[in-house]
Parts: sequence; C-alpha cells; structure tokens
Amino acid sequence: MSMPDKPQVVLSAFGDEAANHKTAAEQFAALAAAGLQYYSLRFVDLGSGIKNVMKLTKSEVTKLRHIENEYGMNVASIGSPIGKVKLGDVDDGTTNQYVPFDRYLEKEVSHACELAHAFETKLIRGFSFYPPKGADPREHLAEAADQLGQIAETCHRSDLTFGLEIEANLVGQTGELIAELHRRVNHPALVTVFDAGNIISQGYTPDETYAQYQAMKPSIGWMHIKDYRDPTQQLAPASTNGGSPKSRHVNEEMLKHFVPAHLGDGGHERILRDFAELIPQLEQKLTKRGIPGVVLDLEPHLKGGGQFGGFSGPDGIGVATRSLCRVLDHVGIDYHLRDFADVRADRGF
Repeated sequence: MSMPDKPQVVLSAFGDEAANHKTAAEQFAALAAAGLQYYSLRFVDLGSGIKNVMKLTKSEVTKLRHIENEYGMNVASIGSPIGKVKLGDVDDGTTNQYVPFDRYLEKEVSHACELAHAFETKLIRGFSFYPPKGADPREHLAEAADQLGQIAETCHRSDLTFGLEIEANLVGQTGELIAELHRRVNHPALVTVFDAGNIISQGYTPDETYAQYQAMKPSIGWMHIKDYRDPTQQLAPASTNGGSPKSRHVNEEMLKHFVPAHLGDGGHERILRDFAELIPQLEQKLTKRGIPGVVLDLEPHLKGGGQFGGFSGPDGIGVATRSLCRVLDHVGIDYHLRDFADVRADRGF
C-alpha cells in the first residue's frame, strides 16, 4: 500500500526583507541562495531610490521583470499597502492618510490590479482600513466590509484574488474580526492572510493566537510566516472573552522582538500541523483561480519591523527560511527549494 503524498506548499519571501539596500539584484541573489523561487514584491530600488511597488514606472516594471528572469524569480504576491488608510476623515493623532474611497478604488486599487498582471501574479495582499485610534473596531465592521467588497469585486473582474492580512490597529486586527469581515463580504475574490507574528505581538497568548487561527481557518488563502517573543514581559491572557481586541495601540517600539518561526510564541508547529489537513482542498480551490498553490510567505522582520515593512537582511532571510523548513519537516508538509536539477535546467549546456 503506497503512502499518501504529503501536502505541499509554495515557499516565498518578501524580497525587500532580504536586501541591505533593497536593490533588486541583492533581493534576488539572497532569495535564490536561500533556495526560493517566489517572492512578494513590496519595496525595491531600481536605480532611482527605494520605491514601493505602487510607485514603479512602466520602464522600472520592465527592468525588474528582466532581473527576475536573470535570477529565476517569480512574484507570489503584490505586497501592496491597499487598505492601510483611514476609514474616515478624522484627525486621531496618527499620520495615517485618508483618501475618499471612490477615488481610492479607481486609482490605487485599479493600479494594484495592473501591477499584478504586469508581474504575472494572481495575488494582491492588502488590509482592512484604520478606524479612528482608540475606537472599537467592531463599530466600523460594516463600513470596512462595504469597501472591501468593492475591492474584492474590482480584483475579481481582473481575475485576481485579494488577501486581507490580519494586523494591529486596523479593523481586522483579530482573527475573529477579520473572519467576520470575510463573512460579511462573502466574495470569492476575498481571502484572509494569517500571520501569527501580527497576533502575538499584540500581547495575545499562544492559545489565543491558535484560537484566532481557528476563527480565520475557513477564510485563509495564504499565510505570512513571522514570529514574536517579547523578552521583557510574561504573556498574560489578553481577555476573558476569547480574544477581544486589545485596548492598547501597538507602537513601533513593540515591533523589535521578532524571531524565527521555531523560536517564538506564535505556535507555528501546532498551527501548521492543523493547517496541513486543509492544504489539499485549499490548493484545489486556489489553482482554479490560477494561483500556483498554497503560499507560505516569509516576512520575518528579524532585524526589525514597522507599520509599512520590516527587515531581516540576507543572513536573516536564510535563518528564517531554514527555521520554517525545520517546522514543515516536523509537521509533515512538503515544499521545494532549488536543487541541482533547477541549477542544471538554468545553466544552458
């Protein structure tokens, strides 16, 4: 009797995490050396300074595609900042921008779709909008869901899928809230992006993080892999009602304690062991939408994180990749890193 095949994932990483100066060649050299063939595109320097993917010119897109080919890299997702703007035009003491939604949809969201086509990816990563600082995010679910529904429909018309990432300070800051947004939007082009590091860094316990994963599980389209351990404090239960939003605002100072996936409090082993059972069915659903498989996207922040990005360095991206592979081996999930067959296929003789 033959053993069933192990579930398999597609490994990727945020390219800008890997490069000291964010140049494309640095990003791809580090990722290729770590064995990766996919990356998520967020910040890059193509000779005129570091730019967010949304600001790239047509000629820079062409140039980047050529460098990708040179290193055998493919774009897993556009790491866009879509949804990292205020829901309302309110001065709440933050520097977050407000853009009228109709204009935002027509300009920014449409542009993100164009970029996804230019880079031949089906995935756009985005967020769930900022409620006023200190407000109860639950009170803003209806408005956020309405806007996310329009974003999902815009992506759908372009044959793309929008991944809503869980993150502090946004409407979808907990697993329960982001699952509720997904339920309200109820659109085939909207999935959620689980990120244990973005939950544990808000002060939740490992058990609460796992509960938030379970809440998100039916809606997950892909995962970001980062983990967190705060050496200055013991984790205490965040709440008594199953993970309600924390009252504190997560500031940049708190985002300095990210660690590789096997060393943090996020519970990746437990989460991925459970997720393994979901992979075959999820892979079927995603491949129907033109997506290469279930992506695990490294965003490790090993040398620091922040609201609009993070950094690991070429050494950190290697450490983070090996750490994730160790966890995947342990829980029985398969993956492909570049091997001699890939090198031989590339060498052209």
